[in-house]
Amino acid sequence: MKIRLGMVGGGTGAFIGEVHRIAARLDNRYELVAGAFSSDVNRARQSAAALGIAPDRAYGDFSEMAEVEGAREDGIDVAAIVTPNHLHHATAKCFLAAGIHVICDKPLTASLADALDLKRVVEETGLLFAVTYNYSGYPMVRQAREMIRNGGLGNIRVVQVEYPQEWLSTDLESTGQKQAVWRTDPARAGAGGSLGDIGTHAFHLTEFITGLEVNSVLADLSAFVPGRILDDNAQIMLRFANGARGSLWASQVAVGHENGLRIRIYGDQASLEWFQEQPNQLKFCRLGDTAQYLTRGGVAAGNAANAVTRIPGGHPEGFLEAFANLYREFADQIEAFTAQNTTNDIELLVPSVTEGVKGVVFVEKAVESSENGSVWVSMDSRGPAAKEGF
Repeated sequence: MKIRLGMVGGGTGAFIGEVHRIAARLDNRYELVAGAFSSDVNRARQSAAALGIAPDRAYGDFSEMAEVEGAREDGIDVAAIVTPNHLHHATAKCFLAAGIHVICDKPLTASLADALDLKRVVEETGLLFAVTYNYSGYPMVRQAREMIRNGGLGNIRVVQVEYPQEWLSTDLESTGQKQAVWRTDPARAGAGGSLGDIGTHAFHLTEFITGLEVNSVLADLSAFVPGRILDDNAQIMLRFANGARGSLWASQVAVGHENGLRIRIYGDQASLEWFQEQPNQLKFCRLGDTAQYLTRGGVAAGNAANAVTRIPGGHPEGFLEAFANLYREFADQIEAFTAQNTTNDIELLVPSVTEGVKGVVFVEKAVESSENGSVWVSMDSRGPAAKEGF
């Protein structure tokens, strides 16, 4: 039996909503049966009709959807939340209260208080919660993670991660472009602009691949476009718990870059480099040796990469397939939960509410650092940030 999926947001013309729907369909594990696709009732119903949703399961309000679906014998098993950031907290709480698992787009929430509250609710209900940091689903990202855990780089010393885009290089929000309008509005996006939108992806990827924890940040955030409130460029230094050092650059005013997520990891024995726009390759270089290029589906790929590889080598896999890998692994979690079985290590690689909270902590601490003159700030989320005298 397919997992019954509902969706909040993602109506007609919404980019990320369609990405989630494609990801859910790719392995034929889910059936989209309900939705509150827009806060505009007419638009919500039109979107539902276009997606083949029965009229009685097309909702104009997420709270009504959670209440009704939670009471139905054939109600949804999981809700995908693909709204602007400020709605994630209230929406997710409604569905968790109704006994429904949640898949939430990143960042988890627009504030740290909401993120911590949501984590508390997840723990109290015992339900499953996924955050779609989708770059963790790429096969060669899994390969890099596995190689590091097997000691292939030795002790990690330096991590460099960057995520440049150009799409907000002009005052696009003033034209009414929907994606730009809400992403540059602190009431809907939260405290971070490029920091929250793409910087959180870079941050998550850093900890996911390396297995290291960032324990302090020093940030310089800028809004280069006149009149823009939130940052459109973030330059951040990182210190890791093991003593490694790093830097993170996230920019949406980097002319000439489309979606240039790149990470370089340097150990005392070898290094790795992965570039999202060429996702099927992983550059690996041992100390004193020439570089090797490992390929997805190639003979050098390990178990972690092969577990999320769908087609033979030489046939490119990318964004949609990586997204679908998270949906597939979360489907495994849901089925194991229903059967009261345990999940395996691969399934547990899906980013959870814990990783979601870390992303919001990263945003708030980076903003705090920048606003206080670019000082070192602890990533400890248990109370007011401790300034570190480095």
